[in-house]
Amino acid sequence: MKKIINIFTLALAFLAALSIQGCKDSDSAATASHLNLFRDSVAISQLDFNIGSAFTMIGVDCDADWTASSDADWCILSNHAGYGYTDRWSYVRLSVEKNSGDARTATVTFKSGSTTATLKVTQKGSGSDAGDTFQTAFEFIESLTFGYNLYNTLEANPDINESWWNPTSDRDWETSWGQPYTTQEEIDSIVAGGVNVIRVPVTWYPHMDADGNVSDSWMNRVEEVVKYVLNTGSYCILNVHHDASARGSRTDGIAWLRADLDEYDEISPKFKKLWTQIANRFKDYDEHLLFEAFNEILDNTDNWGDPSNPSAYTAITKLEQDFVDVVRATGGNNEYRNLIVNPYSAGSSQAKLNGFQAPNDLHSNHILASIHTYDPYNFCNAGGEWNIYIWSEDCETELTAMTERVNNRMNDLGLPYLYTEFGALDPDKELGERIKYCRYIMGQFRHYGTTGIWWDADNSAKHWAGLFDRQNSKWNETEIQQIFVDATRR
Repeated sequence: MKKIINIFTLALAFLAALSIQGCKDSDSAATASHLNLFRDSVAISQLDFNIGSAFTMIGVDCDADWTASSDADWCILSNHAGYGYTDRWSYVRLSVEKNSGDARTATVTFKSGSTTATLKVTQKGSGSDAGDTFQTAFEFIESLTFGYNLYNTLEANPDINESWWNPTSDRDWETSWGQPYTTQEEIDSIVAGGVNVIRVPVTWYPHMDADGNVSDSWMNRVEEVVKYVLNTGSYCILNVHHDASARGSRTDGIAWLRADLDEYDEISPKFKKLWTQIANRFKDYDEHLLFEAFNEILDNTDNWGDPSNPSAYTAITKLEQDFVDVVRATGGNNEYRNLIVNPYSAGSSQAKLNGFQAPNDLHSNHILASIHTYDPYNFCNAGGEWNIYIWSEDCETELTAMTERVNNRMNDLGLPYLYTEFGALDPDKELGERIKYCRYIMGQFRHYGTTGIWWDADNSAKHWAGLFDRQNSKWNETEIQQIFVDATRR
């Protein structure tokens, strides 16, 4: 008997709910007296989005119930109807998917009886210009697995004032930091491990004369190593490395490339001449070769933190515009070659990201950004008394915040991006903990549709050859390598 009463009570409640809803529907049948759309309290009739996925909240000011519809499946509404109110707004979330094609437009229509409001939604495209047969920057990112830096090699630059250093050939420079002379066989072994992009850092200043001319022998050797990479079918990133670096105590002219607006008029001609030489030498290579403007550029105080003078950001913007302009001016395949730029110190603090601006280009969608991450620093590196030995939830939180911060800024700029340096470089951290780091960071990369290029480190005193043993041309920590391979198969 109790069960029957309960069912009867539920039935009455259901009928009462229908009656209430019916009254609401009946009340809303009247045409609204107004129907206005707002974003951040500003009236809107159009929304413009960059290439990446994004969303915004739209406030609907309407005193009667309303409906909403989109005429494009890439322009997505969280709800297609809402109640009308006299004392507040209702809301709908509008999101757009990443656009891998041409620019596009959608119309979102809001209706309440005979009252209508329309919202035009536009999104930039990542399609090629007419006549452009190169991959776009977005297509390049989508084609990547994971990468490897040819570290401590062509960028090696011992202080010429040190008594032990007496180079007699370009080969001496290349091997001065303990790495072997690069061969095709070594590059083949790296690529065989699943890599399809190799970054070739190059320091140029020891091989330039007083007028900024690069020696033929050095340029020839750089080209030879670039060819080793391209011969495998992989991508190669060629850059200007320790020309932009910390001066430290050195007095040999290192780090002439500075984020210093006061020095810009002196630096710019030398920088443009260097990139003109590089671009002319490599202008006939196809889309598998990319140029990166410079490495971790710093201000005139060698500040690795956020620069105290915001003009440092202006100097970087001007230098990266110089880079794009001179490369494009050399013609050939350089007209559409994908070019890489980065923030101050290639860092990822909010201030550095906010100060970073994309250069203008003759053609759309051939600029991408690079970031370096060794986060958390005291886990990835030897952190002294603050060393972190265990990969923890706090480590994950820090890394997650960084990748989200970077992705948000690059979406704002409409730039694809990758991490051209990352790695867990301290051999005192147990392999099992570094495996946790690698698994987590690859998950973050894949979550945001990008990847990273590993910066290796060896420590002979501790009998650790890093991820790839370059002395013997073989993969060393295969457990980590397999994490990278598995991540790229998902």
